[in-house]
Order: sequence, then C-alpha cells, then structure tokens
Amino acid sequence: MTGRTLEELGLARAPRDHPLTYPGAWPEDSGLLHGDRILPLDRLVHEDRVPVLSVGSNACAAQLRHKMAESGITTPVPMVRTRVTGLGVGVSAHVSRLGYVSASPVASPQCARELFVIWLDARQLTVIDASEGVPLRDGNYDRAWLPAPDVRIELSDGGTLPGAYAYVNRRGVLRNGSGAPRAHPGQRPLLTELLAGSAPLRELFGGTPEDFCARARADAALCLRGTRLFAEHKWVTASGLERYVRPGHSRSLRRPWPAAKD
Repeated sequence: MTGRTLEELGLARAPRDHPLTYPGAWPEDSGLLHGDRILPLDRLVHEDRVPVLSVGSNACAAQLRHKMAESGITTPVPMVRTRVTGLGVGVSAHVSRLGYVSASPVASPQCARELFVIWLDARQLTVIDASEGVPLRDGNYDRAWLPAPDVRIELSDGGTLPGAYAYVNRRGVLRNGSGAPRAHPGQRPLLTELLAGSAPLRELFGGTPEDFCARARADAALCLRGTRLFAEHKWVTASGLERYVRPGHSRSLRRPWPAAKD
C-alpha cells in the first residue's frame, strides 16, 4: 500500500526533534497508526481500549510513534478525529526538556474545535502516562476523566462519547492580559511573545525562539528555572479542569470502558 507512510503523508517530523514545529503535524482524518504508516480505520469506537483526548503532540503521529517505539511497543494506535465542545487548547505553565512550551487543555464552554482521540491499550496508556509525568510526584500532568455533557465529543458518524481522558497540567496554564487562559498559537509565535514580554526570560533562554529551544533541550535545571519564572511573573492561572482530578484517579481506568487490554 503506497501513500500511507508518515513520510509520504508529510507527517514524519516529530516536535521532539524539531521543537519549533510543536505540536507537530496532525493527520487530516482518522486512521490507524501502525508503525510508520497510517492505515484506514474499520470503526471509530474501540471498546477494549481507553479514549484519550490529545491537545498537543500526542496527536502528532511521528511523536506518538517515537513514544511507542522507545518502549518497544509495536501494536497499532487508533487515532480518531472528533469535534469537541467545551475544551480549549491553552499553554502549559512549564518549560519542557524537549525544548518547547507545551499545550494544555483548558475549560472553555463555548469553544468547539477538531481534536483527536487516541484509543490506547494498557501498555500504550502506561507509556503515554509516563511521557506526561503522571506517575511522578513532581510530574507535570495528571490524567483526568472529562465527562459528557461537560465536554461533548462528537464522532464523524454523528455519535458521541460519554467522556474521555485528558492530561491536566498540575502547574496550571499561562494567562492572557485579561487573566483568562491564553490560547496556544503554535510554538514560534508563542515563544516570540513570551520572550518579548520578559527580560529575565531572555537572559535565561536567549532572544529568539531558536535560542530558547536550543538552550532548553535536555537542560532540566534551566527548564525548571523557566517554569518558576512563569509563576514569579504571575503569568499562571488555573485551567478550569482541576475539579476533574481525583487522588489516585490517574492510576485507574474509568468506566464505561472495560479495562484496557494488551
């Protein structure tokens, strides 16, 4: 089958290797990520897997492929394009060691947008949880169940999901001038705006988005200083999704879905 590889589809670049491309290229439509290919899906709902809403690079096929390959996982991942109402894409209040400032979900009752749901089995879910820092005491995200009707997730066939998981930032999100969560405009414009607004941030990371990415990559201490600076500048606010986070919830699976299977 030709025309289905990530290279052929223009989806082969991962933000982990090219941080200014964050959140990376998303597929145009639903598909089955199988190794280096995206194949047609035979259904939109996968009852033996867990639905996870992706607002950032987890919807980038190349990034998702890297995460699975690093853990030796070769099982395919269904990626389903959905229409989501009640959820916006904000800016995480932390600097990633991969060299960018990530996206984070925010409560936004009037917002409607296209987002991917990835359907994960138990091993895949463990990998994505680990990549988001869920098991770590000082990790950046918790996995929380966002129920309908608070968040409406509509499938292309007109059906809806009873909810899905999302990764809610423990540190909050960056705010705009009015104090509300700011939207993530893409990595280059975001970094340009942040650097322009803070001389201390420029001292840490340089004056350009390229400088920022180069200095942040794999420098955990510098990323932590940048994260603290966001808070010191009082740039941080709540995502509005904190109420969905429950103690121990990130380590359990929510019904109505059965336990995910390998």
